[in-house]
Amino acid sequence: MEQEYVTVTIEVDEPYTDAIDTAELERLTEHVLRGESVAGPVEVSIWITNEEELHTPNRTYRNVDSSTDVLSFGEDEDADTVFVSAPDQPRYIGDLAISYPHAVRQAEEYNHSLQRELSYLVTHGLLHLLGYDHEAPEDGKLMRGREEALLGALGITRES
Repeated sequence: MEQEYVTVTIEVDEPYTDAIDTAELERLTEHVLRGESVAGPVEVSIWITNEEELHTPNRTYRNVDSSTDVLSFGEDEDADTVFVSAPDQPRYIGDLAISYPHAVRQAEEYNHSLQRELSYLVTHGLLHLLGYDHEAPEDGKLMRGREEALLGALGITRES
């Protein structure tokens, strides 16, 4: 039996469950990973929660004492322990944590839909898991270009 290309586990905290189209986020995740030529099968998880849940890890791992819109937790190459997937299991890429209230505010601020904002945050987080960053201006430009290209291919624009 052939494995799925990507296994996406999405956990949505109450009271946000009715507002999230998880099937759309699964399709988006597969689109981004295929668009970046990631060899499958792979596994990723997405957690949509409140701001408080992102505050502590943002302070712990990024030394930023506030909440944020999205955090990405990939396999740490510098870790003492490296987990290897069994040959018959998908390769673990990482986890995304997204603040629903933050996404709502940003959708309003940028005058586009909540679905567009969530799609952007998932794409942004996945690109971080794949090694992109925006610390240097040229890296940020490259990452933003990939975000816009991947979303644009699905008809998801800043105006959506």
